[in-house]
Amino acid sequence: MVSASSNISSIKAFAESNGASPIPSNYHSFADINDVADADGLAASIPVIDFSFLTSDDPQIHTKTVDELGKACAEWGFFMLINHGISESLMEELMKKSREFHDLPMEEKKEFCDNGDPFSPIRHGTSFHPPAENVHYWRDFLKVLTSPKFNFPHKPPGFREVGFEYSQKITGVARKLIQGISESLGLEPNSIIDFSGFDSGSQIFAVNLYPPCPQPHLALGLPSHSDVGFLTFLIQNGIGGLQVKHEGKWVNVNPISNCLVVNIGDQLEAVSNGNYSSVLHRAILNNKDTRVSVVVVNGPALDNEIGPVPKLLEKEKPLFKSIKYSDYFLLQQKSRLSDGRALDQTRYSAEQ
Repeated sequence: MVSASSNISSIKAFAESNGASPIPSNYHSFADINDVADADGLAASIPVIDFSFLTSDDPQIHTKTVDELGKACAEWGFFMLINHGISESLMEELMKKSREFHDLPMEEKKEFCDNGDPFSPIRHGTSFHPPAENVHYWRDFLKVLTSPKFNFPHKPPGFREVGFEYSQKITGVARKLIQGISESLGLEPNSIIDFSGFDSGSQIFAVNLYPPCPQPHLALGLPSHSDVGFLTFLIQNGIGGLQVKHEGKWVNVNPISNCLVVNIGDQLEAVSNGNYSSVLHRAILNNKDTRVSVVVVNGPALDNEIGPVPKLLEKEKPLFKSIKYSDYFLLQQKSRLSDGRALDQTRYSAEQ
């Protein structure tokens, strides 16, 4: 029997060595993970955006896709992106190297261990939830602050190179999407880019591993949360687990082959003055397969003050106070993930 107070240094190692043993009680999520909507109904209506149409030289095709992008942002805060121009072979190689990193001996991964600093260039560890009850989550992770200065583990061989190539391509895709989002808000294409300092902005690169959990009904890989930054891009190894909250219901996400799963982050909600909302999402577990996901978050420069784009405030009252991105990052890290969004702490009250 595993002690209720066990501190596990590696979820992967624990899962491999303990088989079907009960998980420690401090890994119990206390969340109802069965509150899932009709998977076939809502999941089938998740928006799909064709990136090649968004970047088309044909004004009619481009304008139509901008409208579709705006609708997806307004109604879901979430969409699948197809024909994005990132090769399937690169994505497969990245997934392979990501799994190889997590398969390294613990001794080799120790040099990347989490030191508790959210701005540390490279951090590796297991998921820990900061509030008083000290709940842990069923996930091993690698987080890399890849921008403004590129940092990446040099192990396994080739990981740094494929990670760099992918991160650069994602930044290019993110820039084009933000330009389209600006247009959908009635702004000039570069309004959000220029206002936020996107071109000198930050990027977080995360590799998550969710081993089989013997009691998946008791634990979560990641609890309900919204993301920092503008846009989050996710790919995975074909094993499901991502759920997005839509109209108060949890919806299973089954990505189209070779697509990028994209969700709006808190800073995009802020710069859009609440016209587009960041979306709550979570990772659930299974007891058979290991899920691997690669997540890239593109955001503003860490030292930039982020709030609503001034042009929008010519016709709207500001909903959010401006806050330096690095300060918001710390606010989000300290917040209880299950108790709402850190962004709500920057919202003006109704009386103001």
